[in-house]
Amino acid sequence: MLHLQAILRQLGQLGHGGVMIDEGDLELHEQLQCLYKSTRAAKHFQRDIVRGLEGFISTGKKQMEIARKLAEDCCKYGIENQDSDSSLARVASGFGTSHAAIEDHNEKMLGVLGYQ
Repeated sequence: MLHLQAILRQLGQLGHGGVMIDEGDLELHEQLQCLYKSTRAAKHFQRDIVRGLEGFISTGKKQMEIARKLAEDCCKYGIENQDSDSSLARVASGFGTSHAAIEDHNEKMLGVLGYQ
């Protein structure tokens, strides 16, 4: 409101003395300023959400690569040592297989988030 009053004073000094603003106009101006501020804040908030989501996706992809490598190595160990009748080989193979399935689901989730 002070901003608008300062503009009106300047207009009056420039010879535009006929400018008249009533209380309704001032109220509408204040509402427009509030709308502008809230819209701008929402835009910044949306930008922050997008940046956070991009970081989450990037971190998730790196984590997924590491987990996939672990799953592959476990499956490989289980296959290479299946003849030794080792409990560790069976467990490693099962762990690798289940982890690979989990990472498939994680990949789908990250894809959906990235699409949004």
